Order: sequence, then structure tokens, then C-alpha cells
Amino acid sequence: MPVHNKLVRDLIPNIIEGTGKAFTTRILDEEEYVKELRIKSKEELQEYLDAKDEESAIEELADLLEIIHALSKVHGADFNKVEEVRRQKAKKRGGFDERVFLIEVEDD
Repeated sequence: MPVHNKLVRDLIPNIIEGTGKAFTTRILDEEEYVKELRIKSKEELQEYLDAKDEESAIEELADLLEIIHALSKVHGADFNKVEEVRRQKAKKRGGFDERVFLIEVEDD
């Protein structure tokens, strides 16, 4: 039986059960959950970076967004709070729409 030892989406056990396969899960404590969400965010980011087409890229971005939703909750906020902070930062410092690439800044 393959060992996965990774955080999975909530309905994955139901999906596996529907196949008739045996499996084992456990519920993570808060500290483990945050650790595994961070690991999962790296995994999903790498999958986005490796995406070969637009459809795959969008799928991986959706997975990253799901992780961001979960992480915002464990940090005592909801996604709306994260979005508000994003908007404030964009208002103050701008976004990335203009594709500005900083080459160098003169030292004092």
C-alpha cells in the first residue's frame, strides 16, 4: 500500500472510499495543520511553476487559492481580510500590472 503522508482535501477520503480501497487518515492538531498547509503551498506553487499550459496553470492557481483561504483562517482572518490587506498594499505600493522590473538602485 503506497504511503502518502500529506494533507489532502476534505473529500478525498470519500472519493477513495468510493473506489473500495482501504486507506488510513488522521486529523492533524493545529500546529501540524499549519505546518502541512505550508508544505502543501510549496507543492502547489511548484505545480503552478511546472504547468505547461493555461488550463493547468489556472487549476494550480485555484489550488493555491484554496490553501490561502485555509491559511487565512488559521491566522485568525478570513479571505476578505487578506483581500483587504492586498488592496491596501496595492493602493500604497501598486500591483504588478505594469510589469515593472527593477534593475538597480543607486547606493547612498
